Amino acid sequence: MVVAVTALGTFAPPSGRQYELRLGHQRATVVEVGAAIREYAVGGRPVLDPFPVQAMADGAHGTVLVPWPNRLDDGRYTFDGVERQVALTEPDKGNAIHGLLRWRPWRAIEARGHRVVLGARIHPMPGYPFMVDVVIDYRLGETGLEVSTTATNVGTSDCPYGCGQHPYLSPGRSSGAGSGAIDDSVLTLDAATRIVTDERGLPTGRQPVDGSEWDFRQGKKLGTLAVDSAFTDLTRDDEGRAWVQLDGVDGHAAVLWMDRHYRYVEIFTGDTLAPDRRRRGVGCEPMTCPPNAFATGTDVMRLEPGQSVTTTWGARLL
Repeated sequence: MVVAVTALGTFAPPSGRQYELRLGHQRATVVEVGAAIREYAVGGRPVLDPFPVQAMADGAHGTVLVPWPNRLDDGRYTFDGVERQVALTEPDKGNAIHGLLRWRPWRAIEARGHRVVLGARIHPMPGYPFMVDVVIDYRLGETGLEVSTTATNVGTSDCPYGCGQHPYLSPGRSSGAGSGAIDDSVLTLDAATRIVTDERGLPTGRQPVDGSEWDFRQGKKLGTLAVDSAFTDLTRDDEGRAWVQLDGVDGHAAVLWMDRHYRYVEIFTGDTLAPDRRRRGVGCEPMTCPPNAFATGTDVMRLEPGQSVTTTWGARLL
């Protein structure tokens, strides 16, 4: 059965209850706060870069981003002709970032061996007067980790919705202790277009990656390149999945895939994190809509009362 740990000795983890998933050589830990995946490893080799059990999730490590991912300019948007204002959660840049459930506790719906299902409700609030139930299903299988997020409009009016998540692919372990830095890793992302942003992280346009330092389609060593950009026009396989791969110097690769709902992926090299946490993993954030989508309306879903949508991504070790 899944081990749920509420405290370690006299220490209560800042991320709340810890749900440990196991299947063969796979191990994962999902936490109560933000329904984040705190760690995922295969045979002891990290696939997703972890955050410590004694710390809060820095850089949104592993957290669920609903009802919008990424940034919202001034926290303002208009839906069905009514202007709304949500709280600024990135006040230094004047943005609302990563939705409304990042720091909320989620309840366990099901927990067993290789699977945990957590749920939360967005109650009507200033700026988002809608009611949405969100359920996230983490499971380990023969092909790795699979994560499905289902949102249901349980209110009485249509609502805007977008979904994302914030895992970090791990480069594995270096010859020293702890996770290896990403500089010597090779990132592969078959995306034709980068969304250009300003100093606040808000979109100013789109440009082809051809001939630029942002072209990862054939695989590229990261070196010291700092990345915090969304990419789109993703190439997909026969099952409709788009892929991101991070090859480490240990001969293994951490891989993330996303279904057709996720039309965008944010790549973040973690350069703004604390010095001892900086560039330890590559944020690969599947997103159904781009930055500032609630303001622009780009690819925002409209959920009618009673309507549900499920989005799925996964990770594995090669």
